Amino acid sequence: MTDVAQLKDDHVDYGSLRVDPGASYLLALDHGTTSSRAILFDHDRQVVALAQKEGALSYPAPGWVEQDAMGVWLDTMAVMAQVMNESGIDPAAICAIGISNQRETCLLWDRKTGLPVGPAIVWQSRQTADICDRWKAQGLEPLVRQRTGLRIDPYFSASKIVWMLENLPGVRERAQAGELLFGTMDTWLVWKLTGGCVHATDPSNASRTLLCNIETATWDSELLEAFGIPEQILPDILPTSAVRGTTAQWAFFGAEVPISSCVGDQQAALFGQLCLEPGMTKNTYGTGGFLLMNTGDTIVRSEQGLLSTIAWQIGDTVTYALEGSIFVSGALMKWLRDGLHLFDDVKDSCAIAQEAGSSGGVYVVPAFTGLATPYWDARATASIEGITFSTGSGHIVRAALEAMAYQVKDVLEVMERESHIKIGTLKVDGGAAANDFLLQFQSDLCGSAVERFCVHELTALGAAFLAGLAVGFWDWGDLAIQVDRRFEPQRPPQVMAQAYAGWRCAVEACRAFKPSGVTVA
Repeated sequence: MTDVAQLKDDHVDYGSLRVDPGASYLLALDHGTTSSRAILFDHDRQVVALAQKEGALSYPAPGWVEQDAMGVWLDTMAVMAQVMNESGIDPAAICAIGISNQRETCLLWDRKTGLPVGPAIVWQSRQTADICDRWKAQGLEPLVRQRTGLRIDPYFSASKIVWMLENLPGVRERAQAGELLFGTMDTWLVWKLTGGCVHATDPSNASRTLLCNIETATWDSELLEAFGIPEQILPDILPTSAVRGTTAQWAFFGAEVPISSCVGDQQAALFGQLCLEPGMTKNTYGTGGFLLMNTGDTIVRSEQGLLSTIAWQIGDTVTYALEGSIFVSGALMKWLRDGLHLFDDVKDSCAIAQEAGSSGGVYVVPAFTGLATPYWDARATASIEGITFSTGSGHIVRAALEAMAYQVKDVLEVMERESHIKIGTLKVDGGAAANDFLLQFQSDLCGSAVERFCVHELTALGAAFLAGLAVGFWDWGDLAIQVDRRFEPQRPPQVMAQAYAGWRCAVEACRAFKPSGVTVA
């Protein structure tokens, strides 16, 4: 087994590594916010086997979201085992592993024992809002935006690191002594899969930490000093599509398999939908919502709430993206199911919305963890506006689906304005992309076509494509996906403009509400 430092010292050229002719499959590990999945692809890009295991999130205080990192690792092992058992494929037939992951979620762990020092802090968590306010008061926002393309917000990893350093006993001292390691979830999984031999990330994930200079794709020493984060805890940044090591035999059923891609889930979806040319755009309806536009080798600097980020690095070439983030998208439907019990299966929401006929003037603003692009209001709270005595559960379900589309419209308007590109076709993926009502409403609202693909596992497929390219399992000409359905605008534009104006009023009403923080028992 070889660690990153040794790879560098030995000048190993993993770019020349070619796949074993007997290896016929590629395994993608897709770690999302609420589940871990393993998907096995063959050379024809078909899904051979898939396993999924839901993971638990914890909410120890209002606005806090945490996750058990060891549970994530055990879930990953479980889905890998299930895929291999159900497919009956020899582990030696796996040519490579690609990893996609929820991005800003992060943790610290002991470099000797491999045990986390506390729960992973999930990207949705707002527990670091005070730290971010402190940094803003210190005037760090311009430096952060210039170096990272991001904004100071609890969403990103840096404030989560500082929270752990400041609030977990002895952690700062241990970090400064070199006893601890930091990682986003890709780094954690690679470290576990390689038996603790490789501590590395890629630019797509590093660029989400608030610590990476996106012009150089390296850690920024000035930001590290400003935030008080010791550099020795950070992983090496390796290209997105490149071998970073091999699995330990005990971690992958006796086989040493190259891990040849790591990529943030939203960038993986961008690649999986083959948005490979500047201007090509996708939206993911996942737990959150994420609209990304490929901007090629150009960093597009936003003045209206978008993020400039690294999409991927292949060889020495870095590709950039413009991104709009939505904190709560599909998670809203899960709340309607589990919190309000308005239906038993999220799939039922499409029929419920259609039967309702309209939202009845109701608007749902899902600011459960604040609002992201273009508002960036960490203290906004969720609300339901426009309720009357005639409001029924169907109106609320429909309004919730419409809210998912309205949030995309918020982002799309800014993205078109700042990129100077009219988005004629929006490619979509994520669980809610199966909802025909949502996609038709989205097309009507944005006045553009919406394309859904036959392959639903586009995040995993993106990680697989990047892994396969790294080891020669696929060439660029092999990358292809098939459109399942194309939605075209149908409703009158003036009707949709009026509906959207109502949404903007609902958002402002939501932002104006200031809870007292007092709960009367």
